[in-house]
Amino acid sequence: MSPVLNATYTSGHTVTNNYILRRLRYTFDFSDSKMIALFGLADYAVTREEISEWLKKDDDPAFVRLTDNQFALFLNGLIVEKRGKKDGPAPVAEHQLNNNIIFRKLKIAFNLIDEDILNMMKSANFIMGKPELTALFRKPGHRSYRECQDQILRNFLKGIQIKYHKDGGKAQDEESSEPMKVTATPDKTQMAIKREAREQHNQEHGPNSDIINGPQDKPAKKKKDGFQWQPVKK
Repeated sequence: MSPVLNATYTSGHTVTNNYILRRLRYTFDFSDSKMIALFGLADYAVTREEISEWLKKDDDPAFVRLTDNQFALFLNGLIVEKRGKKDGPAPVAEHQLNNNIIFRKLKIAFNLIDEDILNMMKSANFIMGKPELTALFRKPGHRSYRECQDQILRNFLKGIQIKYHKDGGKAQDEESSEPMKVTATPDKTQMAIKREAREQHNQEHGPNSDIINGPQDKPAKKKKDGFQWQPVKK
């Protein structure tokens, strides 16, 4: 049986309900009013004070733990926000959550197919196969069912952040002061930078200036008789 997220609660990078709530708020830049509205879409009224207490860091004296049922309501509201409300009675919010359920709810909310998730995981430098991913969405008791470990869910949250945050891969992990490690491709090569600087200098000082071009880049001189000569290279 998968462990309940709130069964053991420790500080640091443990993937708890509060941790995920903070990550989602950061990724989508949700205001307090927006978060109150998302809870409201699941017919659950919360106050700004409660939002503030849930979003505080774990070691803050004013920190309050977000229960499984409360977080399930938030995720249900997020699904309604992103996918629209279905006809009929609203889904019942779970009283016990695990990583598999949370992963599935986020998958539904953002309308992701397996290939989307695999690409997002890859963007977070976490490689997994499709059978491994599919096993996370099996029903408990199925012979192929697999528990979703914290590492998998944490990297999925990082992939969501890379895909949806306004700064993309440059965004910081809100739980850390260190920027996320994302391989960057230089916009310009050194040759392109040098060529651009030379062109800018020539426009300002003329093509014969040797401040940038240097003596080796001077155009060939002409003798009075019209023949060209080249300086002898030593």
